[in-house]
Amino acid sequence: MPDMKTKCLIVDDEPLAIRVLEKYIQDIDSLELVASCRSATKALTYVATQPIEVIFLDIQMPRLTGMAFAKSLQRPPKIIFTTAYRDFAVESYEVNAVDYLVKPISFERFFLAIQKLNLALSDSPGVAVTSPNVTDDTLLIKSDKKQHVVRLEDIHYIESVKDYVIVHTPGQNLVSYQSLTQVEAALPPTYFLRVHRSFIVNLHHIKAFNTTSIVLANTEMHIGRTYKEEVFQKLNDFFS
Repeated sequence: MPDMKTKCLIVDDEPLAIRVLEKYIQDIDSLELVASCRSATKALTYVATQPIEVIFLDIQMPRLTGMAFAKSLQRPPKIIFTTAYRDFAVESYEVNAVDYLVKPISFERFFLAIQKLNLALSDSPGVAVTSPNVTDDTLLIKSDKKQHVVRLEDIHYIESVKDYVIVHTPGQNLVSYQSLTQVEAALPPTYFLRVHRSFIVNLHHIKAFNTTSIVLANTEMHIGRTYKEEVFQKLNDFFS
């Protein structure tokens, strides 16, 4: 089986910061640490010779700062800045940084950055954004550089967040770079219903509803004003 892990490089002059990032990377199966460097100059060798896909890059380092290092790269990998200073957040946009993490970095914040990274990698040149495929009882959806087979009955709801969707199931939440409209077109309308511009629900998982909202097992969502008439018609037909 081909190695689908994202190749990572840590560049930071603080040993403690390196150890924290190494542990976080180890805890996420989709990541693989290639090396940790104490200076940007040493990192140049790895960038030139290894298939690095993302650099976790400190900014304030001796001799060559992380920002200067990032700007010097001709074909840079994805960059996630990890720094104790908030002052360079605006400048980080100049190198198209995926994210800007301020130390101390929690695992929750790191995990969110990895979700952004996965979306950025999926949207890279040469990687197609494809619509989901649906069979009679499963949904095939691309997430985290893999094709996931999801049983339709396991989907509680699908949420739109900016330019990607999150498929919510009991075991996992899959983040996929596509629009909610694409997903809606692929799903069987018999069991799935658009209730808001940001939500599609599985009718089988509705626990309660009223004139303004729908309740699922672990969440409640508002019914969009423009969807109300269709939603109530579908709910009445389904539960009558």
